[in-house]
Amino acid sequence: MSKRYIAEAFFIVIILIIGLIISGCGLTNPMTPAGHEGYLYKNPYILGKKSFYDIQIGQTSAGLSWRLFVINIDMRPLTKDETFEVLSKDQLKLHFKAHLIVALKSGKIKDIVEQYGAEQWYERNLQQIFRSEIYNEVTRYNAFDSVEKREEIGRIAFEKLTKICTDTPFIIKTVVIGNILPPEAVAKAVEEKLKADQELIRKEKMVEITKKEAEIRIEEAKGIAEAQRIINSTLTQNYLQHEAIKSQERLAGSPNTTFIYIPVGQSGIPIVNSINNK
Repeated sequence: MSKRYIAEAFFIVIILIIGLIISGCGLTNPMTPAGHEGYLYKNPYILGKKSFYDIQIGQTSAGLSWRLFVINIDMRPLTKDETFEVLSKDQLKLHFKAHLIVALKSGKIKDIVEQYGAEQWYERNLQQIFRSEIYNEVTRYNAFDSVEKREEIGRIAFEKLTKICTDTPFIIKTVVIGNILPPEAVAKAVEEKLKADQELIRKEKMVEITKKEAEIRIEEAKGIAEAQRIINSTLTQNYLQHEAIKSQERLAGSPNTTFIYIPVGQSGIPIVNSINNK
């Protein structure tokens, strides 16, 4: 092999090595995925400082560039969950979760990165505000009142957060309060009280039924007594004599009966002795 070929091969290798070094030092192709916006910035290798370059909306890439980098921010609505352990107004410890759905305004990527903490925008700007608003609202109520007021607590927190975020890149979509759970001992005591109340209602109903039944029996007894009184008042001596005579008249018509009248009965009523002819 001639010295010329050796020199050319050596030159090519050197060029490749230099190219690889250059690529490793700064040749980039920053990409932004769908649903994200990218903050493009230049970062000089030796001299100068990092500086904003441009914005790109995914899905896209900036192409091969020299030391051009990107910070991608998810612009889709995100759900942020927070766990709470709060003392209620009546000093009972409550456990629950609150959920914040929040999005970012399109075109505000430069402000989000430079002023609001880039990927940490929620933790740096909204997390403590969100937690404070929920905490303040829940502590206004007694434990079991807060359970019933979950929707109202969420609504008030939503309105306050929306107002706070008016001039920011943040869009408050929804605030939802999860199930608020009182201490287990308190929940059990309430359950027992509900059972006792239900039993009391049942017994009161039974008392009402018994009273009604007693009233019915009393009314029935009054009716019987009244009937007896009426009957007794109509059974006079004259009435009984009249009925006796009517009975004797009916018996006198019987062909198989013989009557013997003895006119010695009270008030002239004869004593009757019948002889059966059979």
